[in-house]
Amino acid sequence: MVKIAHIINPVKIKKNSDLYVAQPITFKTMQTAQELAKQNDITVELYSAQFPEDHEIIPNYLQKTPDLTRSILDVRAFKNSRKLPLIKDILDSLYSSTDADYLIYTNVDIAVLPHFYMSVAEIINQGYDAFIVNRRTIGSYDKIKKIPLMYSKIGGSHAGYDCFIFRRDAYPKYVLNNVFIGSIPIGYALGVNLICNSQNFKLFTALHLTFHLGSDGSWKQKGLEDYLEFNIAETDKIYQHYLDNKVLKNHQITGRYLRLFSNINSSKSNSTFFNKLQLSRNWLAMEMYYKLDGLSDRIINFGKKLKSDLT
Repeated sequence: MVKIAHIINPVKIKKNSDLYVAQPITFKTMQTAQELAKQNDITVELYSAQFPEDHEIIPNYLQKTPDLTRSILDVRAFKNSRKLPLIKDILDSLYSSTDADYLIYTNVDIAVLPHFYMSVAEIINQGYDAFIVNRRTIGSYDKIKKIPLMYSKIGGSHAGYDCFIFRRDAYPKYVLNNVFIGSIPIGYALGVNLICNSQNFKLFTALHLTFHLGSDGSWKQKGLEDYLEFNIAETDKIYQHYLDNKVLKNHQITGRYLRLFSNINSSKSNSTFFNKLQLSRNWLAMEMYYKLDGLSDRIINFGKKLKSDLT
């Protein structure tokens, strides 16, 4: 029977933050799903990666990995200080703490349905060795006792990536550089690693397995543009690595990243994959989609610049 280990990054937060409400709901739904999995002979380990100051909010059913010792602020200076961990440090902690067959990383504001781990085990049994499950976005709730009602909400689809499942033995091949959580394009950075280091990858966009309370997007706040630019630059290095090694696969996730964010120079790329038509196709549809999805104008401008460079 498959063994699963799931890690999140809890953070002690002020009461005026959406995370103040969302985190306890995430914790409780993970515990509930773990208990149901156990009843069905599926072993699930729950872990947290945290800074020392976050200990007091972490429930005892989450196993604490060794405290994180650095944040993005130790890598470079930003206009506004935000102590955000590197995804590599989080996943390194999980890899070192467990011998589970499969590892899961989700954002800390992503709650799971009771059958989540059972479904993950079944998807693995179907032969998928890496996959992403897109969340459902439901309304705003403020109390744990309302979790049963949250479960019942089908919610709306969301295009972002925030739930990643992959084989533990593939992880040493991952290239994550200094990409940090809390700002896009973290989902694209981790997603491309799943895609390029798996035999049978799948993006699930219509499963009712995870949910998020209300809309989010703290990364869209003004004054955080340098964080966004840094994460894009670090993610470009990841894509360039897989490109140079001729293993970057043509998938909607990689194509979307290259169209919307990447500053990779197409002239240096494999012409059979990174041609101008490939990168700019469906541009109008993608631009309209992200406008309707509420992304900020500066993201649209990043894409327009890329389109201009390619035409």
